[in-house]
Amino acid sequence: MKFGITQQFDCNYLPERQEQLLVCVEPPTVLRKIFSDLTESGFRRSGEQIYRPQCLHCSECQSIRVLARAFTISKSQKRVLSKNKDLQIKISNENKPEYYILYEKYVNEVHSDGTMYPASQQQYYGFVNCEWQSPTFIEAHLNGELIGVAVTDKLKQGYSALYTFFEPSMSKRSLGIFFILQQIKLTADENLPYVYLGYQVDACKKMNYKQNFYPHERFFDNKWHLSVKNT
Repeated sequence: MKFGITQQFDCNYLPERQEQLLVCVEPPTVLRKIFSDLTESGFRRSGEQIYRPQCLHCSECQSIRVLARAFTISKSQKRVLSKNKDLQIKISNENKPEYYILYEKYVNEVHSDGTMYPASQQQYYGFVNCEWQSPTFIEAHLNGELIGVAVTDKLKQGYSALYTFFEPSMSKRSLGIFFILQQIKLTADENLPYVYLGYQVDACKKMNYKQNFYPHERFFDNKWHLSVKNT
C-alpha cells in the first residue's frame, strides 16, 4: 500500500501540540477494498481520505472500538434510552438535503469555537460523502420531525462512527450517547463484533465519553488492548 505524510498542523484535540497524519494514497478502487482492513489498524475515514495520526512526539490518539455483542449498558446509559424512548429511529443510505440544514444549525450553535465553524455545504459534503464508500445515516425523529442524525460507515467487521449532529435545543437528551447506543444495537443485531468510535484522547475532556462504553478496546503499540469495566 502507498501512504503519504502530511505536514504538521495545529492539533484539533490538544491545542498546544502539533499534529501529523499518515494518509493512504491508493486509488478509490483499492480504498474500497482495504478500508475495513485499515480500520483494523487504527485508521478512519474523513471524506475521501483514510488517515491515522502519525505524530513524532505524541501518541495520545488511540483508536477505540466497542465490542458490540458483549456490550453491557450502564445505569446512566439506560437513563439516556429512557429519556429518548419517544424517538423514532430510521435507517437511510441517502444523504438527504434536510440533513445539511440540521448539521449547519448544530455546528454554528454548538461548535462555534471549533475548526468546522462556520458550516458550509461544501465542507459538509466533502466531509461525509465519499466516492468509494456510501455512508449509512441513522435518523431520530420526534413527532415526525427530524431532530438528529448519526453518520456511520459499514465495515466487514461492524460500523465506524463518522459524525453525529442534532437539534441544539435537544442537548439535554444526550443524543450523542443515544446515537452510539443505536450504532451498538445495529451492529449487534447484524451479529457483527465492533463499533469504532474514532480516537480516544484522555487529555481531551470532550472526548472522554467514548471510554464509557464497555467492554472496549484501544489500539496502541500496533495491537488492540481490551478494557473491561471494574465491578
